Amino acid sequence: MGDVIDFKTVSDSGLTDSSLSASLAGFRASKAKYFSRKYHSQYVSFSPDEKPREISHFNQILLEERQLVFDSPIIAVALYEDANVFWPEFYYQNGMVLNLLYEKRGQDGKKPKRAVGIVLVEGAAIPDALVGKFKFAHQRSKLAGDVRGTYFVVKQNWDELLFGGNNL
Repeated sequence: MGDVIDFKTVSDSGLTDSSLSASLAGFRASKAKYFSRKYHSQYVSFSPDEKPREISHFNQILLEERQLVFDSPIIAVALYEDANVFWPEFYYQNGMVLNLLYEKRGQDGKKPKRAVGIVLVEGAAIPDALVGKFKFAHQRSKLAGDVRGTYFVVKQNWDELLFGGNNL
């Protein structure tokens, strides 16, 4: 059973294993606000024990798409899914947050949007696996503070892994 994140009251519940829990909590509250406004949905956070399948699938995608493996453990998982979007987010102990934006179908005849987003909260160092591979843009928000972010496009089709091929 996940915890609904309230963006009006920032809480580090589920993130306290990180020395950057306050920064992670601010970023998570910012994401809760985004999902509330864009998708009219609650942002629900789970412990890693509650989402082992999603973690395993995401790790496989990272490895096969970009040969990325991270030493830092995942301390929280958030998940949004609707008829066309699958969007899990993974909060790491080292202050990194990764997400997978995976549209199930393209809109208006276009290819579906599929990308992995990488965010480093304020105070987080660039993990060794990312050094020299990505350029990070800086962004500031009231809830999240200063964050650095980048992304890469997911090139393979992961429907079978993520949905058993039944995503339509």
